[in-house]
Amino acid sequence: MIAIIDYSAGNLRSVARALDFLGIENKITNSPESVAAADAVIVPGVGQAASAMRNLKEAGLVEVIRKNIEMGKSYLGICLGLQILFEKSAEDDSKCFGIFDGEVVKFSSDKVKIPHIGWNPIEFSEASQILDGVGNSTPFYFAHSFFGIPRDENLVKATTTHGEIFPAVINRGNVWGVQFHPEKSGKAGLRVLENFTKMI
Repeated sequence: MIAIIDYSAGNLRSVARALDFLGIENKITNSPESVAAADAVIVPGVGQAASAMRNLKEAGLVEVIRKNIEMGKSYLGICLGLQILFEKSAEDDSKCFGIFDGEVVKFSSDKVKIPHIGWNPIEFSEASQILDGVGNSTPFYFAHSFFGIPRDENLVKATTTHGEIFPAVINRGNVWGVQFHPEKSGKAGLRVLENFTKMI
């Protein structure tokens, strides 16, 4: 079973519907016991890093999610769910999980519209497990004003461009993060979610 983490941030139902369509057992929950018992965790994202971390702490989920990751259970962070994996975010100067060394920054270009909303092709030189069957330059749906920059560039598995190049897919071991929204990205997004479940 995949636990979809409910921390009072959006797109929970969209992710659940996508997994239901794929025939994958899932549960929207903020129960530490349910999350601890889950085979994998998906943290969707819409909202602010500070409120997300506060809500996770208040629900007693921060240490549970950390322990799941340490045990080797698969984690997928979507948009904000990716960003809170870093040490800190420039959004409200928030301290985050610190699973990935690095930080979350705001778009610096004044030549593009912020927030970045819409379809962008992702680019990669070698397909990672989560992008198996996804062609290079396939477009995905993005909606964000911030993005994460890992200190270790080898963690970046795909990039995209909106005024500047930034990571679209990040991975280390059992921890995956995508800056786009697979649940809103049609067949390609469903393939990403399906690939993630195969790694559980």
